[in-house]
Amino acid sequence: MSRIRRDALAFVVWYLLFGTPYTALCLQNSVKTRRKALEGLSKGAVSIASTLSVVLGEPFVGHALTPREAATAYDSYAATYDELDGGKAADLLGLDQARTTLFSQARGSVLEIGVGTGLNLEKYDPSKLESLTLVDVSQGMLNEAKKRFQSIPGLQKIPIKIVQADATSELVQLFGTNSFDTVVDSFSFCVMGTQGAKNCLEQMQKVVKTKANNGQILLLENTRSSNPLLGLYQDATAEAAASMGGKGCVYNQDVAKFILATNGIEIEQETSFANGFFRSYLCRVSS
Repeated sequence: MSRIRRDALAFVVWYLLFGTPYTALCLQNSVKTRRKALEGLSKGAVSIASTLSVVLGEPFVGHALTPREAATAYDSYAATYDELDGGKAADLLGLDQARTTLFSQARGSVLEIGVGTGLNLEKYDPSKLESLTLVDVSQGMLNEAKKRFQSIPGLQKIPIKIVQADATSELVQLFGTNSFDTVVDSFSFCVMGTQGAKNCLEQMQKVVKTKANNGQILLLENTRSSNPLLGLYQDATAEAAASMGGKGCVYNQDVAKFILATNGIEIEQETSFANGFFRSYLCRVSS
């Protein structure tokens, strides 16, 4: 990395550290204060992005975790993970409602990959489910998901399998082709990295039933913002954010591009949240 890039990254890290009071305000105070805090954070991000567009010239590529690194890391995060991916911050960003809207559409035999602590489980409509298969590379996360499953009365009559596996390479081997009516994921692609996300989509494409047989893929993912300056800010900070509290998540992926590059997968519906920092996708497999 050149000196000018190191200096730019240092500036970004400085901003992230001193921008954290905005986050604290968002989590603790009134709706009005939260709104002002988010506006301030957005303005700061745009200002930094404008500067970095001159300094950097091209985005940093964040370092994704390998499956083994992810398993080890997320085992250690499991007990406290919901503080990052759920709670007040998720509600403020509209993610809780996004989960409800998207995952209530799951039906039939459902495979959820990267299930984590099971934050999506209470969003399912039990009357639509025939079975649940929960997959994660981290046994610690699966233990937390099992606890959550057992705490949701409506799911207790649904047959369930809990499987520790790498969703980027083992789904077809474990479950065979055309095996599930619905495949679900939320916020796993950013941890898998570019190639891992592509590999995972290829696995999904094979294990889900085709469009002709009413198969569907439901995704909720971190994505590069549709705002050009905020997108540039993400490019510049992706590596630092992943290593400084983002738990390995590289949050500037072009997920739609990955999906459309996967043979047979079509995007039927795409919904943007928080200036495109997050998006949900309802996808079908044509063949």
